[in-house]
Amino acid sequence: MSVLAIDAGTTGVTALVVTADGTVATRGYQEFRQYYPHPGWVEHLPEDIWQATLSASRQALGQAAEPKLSDTVDSYLIARLTSGARHVTDASNASRTLLFDINTGWWSPELCELLRVPIGALPQVVPSTGVAGRTDPAAFLGLDLPIAGIAGDQQAALFGQACFEPGDAKCTYGTGSFVLANTGASVARPGNGLLSTVAWMDGSGALTYALEGSVFVTGAAIQWLRDGLGLLDDAAQSEALARTVPDTGGVVFVPALTGLGAPDWDPDARGAMFGITRGTTRAHLVRATLEAIAYEVRDVFDVMATGDRRTTAALRADGGASANDLLMQLQADQLQVPVERPEVGETTALGAAFLAGLATGVWSSPAELAATWRLGRRFEPGTRDDGGYARWRRGVERSKGWAHA
Repeated sequence: MSVLAIDAGTTGVTALVVTADGTVATRGYQEFRQYYPHPGWVEHLPEDIWQATLSASRQALGQAAEPKLSDTVDSYLIARLTSGARHVTDASNASRTLLFDINTGWWSPELCELLRVPIGALPQVVPSTGVAGRTDPAAFLGLDLPIAGIAGDQQAALFGQACFEPGDAKCTYGTGSFVLANTGASVARPGNGLLSTVAWMDGSGALTYALEGSVFVTGAAIQWLRDGLGLLDDAAQSEALARTVPDTGGVVFVPALTGLGAPDWDPDARGAMFGITRGTTRAHLVRATLEAIAYEVRDVFDVMATGDRRTTAALRADGGASANDLLMQLQADQLQVPVERPEVGETTALGAAFLAGLATGVWSSPAELAATWRLGRRFEPGTRDDGGYARWRRGVERSKGWAHA
């Protein structure tokens, strides 16, 4: 038995076929067009997402048979997959709409009234794991499949990293970085720029919650070095170049290119570099960027660990920038806990596949799923550069409010 997982992201759709041992058997990927109608805006055409979904699925299914199906742009894709027969979402996606009461697990009449959204127009909330409908063969590649796993992007990654116990945490290093920690059946008191969210709803309707901290710019900062400044030919070059210098030479980079996320939350902050001298080279700037990413995640990690919150024994890392060994080592040093990178890095799609497989008998329990998670590399913490972090925090304070300075 196998599972087809569809991860509809910001710039493209990834489709994976995952086997019962947790192996990615085949994959497909298709980008879709980005529209920029105004500065600071980005839009997508739903039809483009649907066509990309079909294309990526065709690629992945070329060598697979009898998969079960799992989505992350959920209600729209499910409607298309079922030819309009099902209008549903799961609790993790619903919790990000500002219309959902995460304590009751249902739409909030008060919020719907405040935002003038009729509850009757909203999709039915279903468990994250469970058969929510079936695909219409006429609409989806001639296939009649159960749709059995639904989850939001970061919640799916948390599940895909097998973070099933309270205190388990992961960080996805993508365009931005997203740190999520499982808080079990309790809604954690967020504060300090963090938020509480539904992680997933099981088949019985029981909710598992998470604490989340969002960093706006991490991998995008490396892309900016490449595309904006021309310092890199490709993002993968950043590690080798940063290793040519022992430190940043005193350079501090605050990558607030679109403002600051958690824990500062300042949309008027702007990117800034400090400490540049005549001796500064592009290697120093690249290393300062990698250090800044590690510092940003430390900021979130530190506020997550305050109060009575359990500190994780390790941080599980995924996303494109997690392939950078130097960054992962810097991260372990800053957090003073091990950083674990799995063999399978596409954890959002993997998490959706896990949810679908649980509902359809591919796996019998989260414990069986946890056994399929395989460590790629573990980075043990070394000496922490608290002085560098303190300088970086001074730079952050100077960058705040710059748009209106």
